[in-house]
Order: sequence, then structure tokens, then C-alpha cells
Amino acid sequence: MLEISSKTNLLEQKNYRYSLQDVQSPNLYRDIYDYETIPKIPFNHRRVPMGMPEEIWISDTSFRDGQQSVDPYTVKQIVDLFKLMSKLGGPYGIIRQSEFFVYSEKDRNALLACKDLGLQYPEITTWIRATKEDFQLIRDLGIHETGILVSCSDYHIFKKMKLTRSQAMKKYLDTVSLAFESGVMPRCHLEDITRADFYGFVVPFVNELMKMSADAGIPVRIRACDTMGYGVPYPEVALPRSVPGIVYGLQHYSDVSSEYLEWHGHNDFYKAVSNASTAWLYGASAVNCSLLGIGERTGNIPLEAMCIEYASLRGATDGMDLSVITEIAEYFKHEIGYQIPPMTPFVGRNFNVTRAGIHADGLMKDEEIYNIFNTKKILNRPASVMIGPTSGLAGIAYWINENYQLTANEAVSKQDPLVIQLKKWVDEQFAGGRVASLSINELETQVEKLTEGRLHRL
Repeated sequence: MLEISSKTNLLEQKNYRYSLQDVQSPNLYRDIYDYETIPKIPFNHRRVPMGMPEEIWISDTSFRDGQQSVDPYTVKQIVDLFKLMSKLGGPYGIIRQSEFFVYSEKDRNALLACKDLGLQYPEITTWIRATKEDFQLIRDLGIHETGILVSCSDYHIFKKMKLTRSQAMKKYLDTVSLAFESGVMPRCHLEDITRADFYGFVVPFVNELMKMSADAGIPVRIRACDTMGYGVPYPEVALPRSVPGIVYGLQHYSDVSSEYLEWHGHNDFYKAVSNASTAWLYGASAVNCSLLGIGERTGNIPLEAMCIEYASLRGATDGMDLSVITEIAEYFKHEIGYQIPPMTPFVGRNFNVTRAGIHADGLMKDEEIYNIFNTKKILNRPASVMIGPTSGLAGIAYWINENYQLTANEAVSKQDPLVIQLKKWVDEQFAGGRVASLSINELETQVEKLTEGRLHRL
């Protein structure tokens, strides 16, 4: 059968109608995932078309998936972070949604406190157990969309739930029907999709969801969950690991439109950000993230990273206030007590800090030589140097100028007596066997002595 595609406006064959393959034994893709070796990346040299949606956005799971990996946030912390996310996402809702637990009284209090803020974005959604009681609970809370777990790989269907594929599908469809009956939009979390039989289970199951959605007159959101971080962004990679293939397949064979297609990834193989960007590029409107990437094992997709990626792909911030990324990092450090790894891009203590004297010399001549972009303007994080045994005169001069916010007329050069004296003192510290970099407090104390208080702590 030939049909005009609403995406390409071309006649396309619609002969493929995949049916559930109710196999007797699980397909565990042992040629790829044999467990005793590093998972393999197979290629089949099949390309699918790139097609970024007209509108893309970020959804948040900091208070659901993220909160499972740290000490639970207090209600105040959740409210404060929610307000910061709203400020970061801007008036057009680039950070469109945030999902909450509703199990405990504290969870519900946090949800209601955020709801009472009256912010348009992020929209509050939930993640619940598949029971009538939970559906009624979120209806009472005034929530219109909820996540539902529908694990789709045979690892989960056969090994965890001890079901067949047909039994699992029936269980899931019965659960989703409860959402439709309650007037709630379901967001189906297709757990472990990168180890699932895509055409034998995923596509037939999603096709049934789409039929139910049409009958109910309520949309269904499909969240493709790369639960173990196995997804691969490269073109011509074979399923089940292909991110382009998964996004294309859900659109082409299950008619899931971009606005209802979402990617949720983990960082087990360092591919969380690249996989999320690929999902956008190939047709998913939403990528699901958490603040600072906090989540299971190696973490989720870092929300702040995708804000930067959005600006890179779109060429504009579209109302986002990226300086809030620094506010969020400071809040985690000082209010929550979370230790951000210092090398973490955009939020780590050292992300735009150099230790090498030769680099500092370049920074003094032109910051652009050694800084990725104007971090002071965009993130409210000026480029900096860390003083150590290799900092040299240039590094010390740069640190003094930045730390004391000296104007162009006040700035010191490498030849300034203060710089030479401080360099001598620094060398003496490391001559005695010290290996750790000098703290700001130590340096400021010495500067006060050398300048007799002319320069003091800001």
C-alpha cells in the first residue's frame, strides 16, 4: 500500500505491519551481549534519514531517576531546584517537563509546593506504579501525564518478570487502559530498548498502544529508555543498539510523531550526550535528563549539557538563561553538599581552569586562545588558573588580575614586582615537597602581606 508521508510528503510503501513474535525462549542477542566480553557494536550499513523536528526540548527526571542515586532531597531543595530549572529553561519551555514520585507524603508535598509556584514550565508529571489507586492519586493531585514502566527486552520479560512476550504485552496494555479510563495521558517507559527485539516486540507493542490512544482520544508518549547505556549514535549501526534506527523505526513503523517521542539514556559507555543529540537529530522532540547527570550507576544525560547542545544545534538559546547552570552547580555544592567532580564540563571547579604557565600566558594575551567560549558572559564563570609549580609568572599575573577583578589600567604584568615576589614564594612552597595546588585563601593571605593590604579579599 502506498501512502503520502506527512513527514516527507512523498509516496511511501506501508506494506510492513509487524506482528508480535511470541518466542519460546528469550532473544538475548548473545552475539552482541555475551556478558563475558565488552558488548560488540555490529554494523549493517543501513542508513536512515536525519530529520530533526521543528521543535525540540528537554524533560527532567532529577526528582525521580536522579533522586534515587543521592540522599533524598528535602522539599525546600526540590522547590529551589525546580525554580532554578524554570529560570534556566526560559519562557519558551526549553526545559518542558519534570517528573516526580508521589509515593510518600514528602514526595507529594514537594510536588504540590512546586505546583503552587504557578510556573508555566516545567510542567509537572509523575511516575507511578501501575495500580488503580495510583492513577486516582495523580488525578486528585491535578496531574495530566504520568510515566508507566513497560520493560521491553527479553532480559526483563523472561528473566525478571517470568512472562512470555504475549503475557507481558497484555499486562502492559491492561495497565495503560487504566490511564486512559482515568483520563490521564500515559508516558510509556520502554525500559531496556537497546537489548529488545525491536521488530518482534517493540514495534508490535507500540502499534497496539497507538491504536488504544486513537480509540481513547488521548495521546500516548513513548519514552525509549537506553537503561544500560548500550545505545550507539553512529550511522549504519544495526539494531538493537542503533539510536538512529530506534527513533526512525518508532516513527516509520509505529507512526509515533516527534512531539510524543522521547529519549532517555544513561552514560555507562560515555555516550549519553551524543546519543541524546542523535535522538534529536533523527526525530525525537524530547530528551530526558537530570541535573548534573545524577542518576543510576554512571548517571543520566546531564541536563546542563543538553542546554549547551541545544544552543549549539539551534544557533540560539531561545530564551534560556545559561548562567543559571552556574547557580545550580553552586546550589548543589553549598546547599546540598554534593561534591561535583572537578573536571565535569560546565559545572566542575576546573572546567575552565588551567594549571600550565604557558596556557596562562596565552590567556593573558587573548582569553579565546585557551577558553572554549566566553564562559564569563554565558555561564558567569570567568576563565581561571590554578597556581602550582608549573604556573609561572604568567599564571600568577593572570590569577591576580582575575581574582581581584582588576581593570585594564590596574592589571599587573609578568614583570610586576608583586608577581615576581609571589612567584618566589610559590616556588618556595613546592621546593619543600608540596604537591597540592595552593588554595585561594593561602594566595590571598600572601598577597595581603606583600601589598600591605592594598589588595585584599573581595
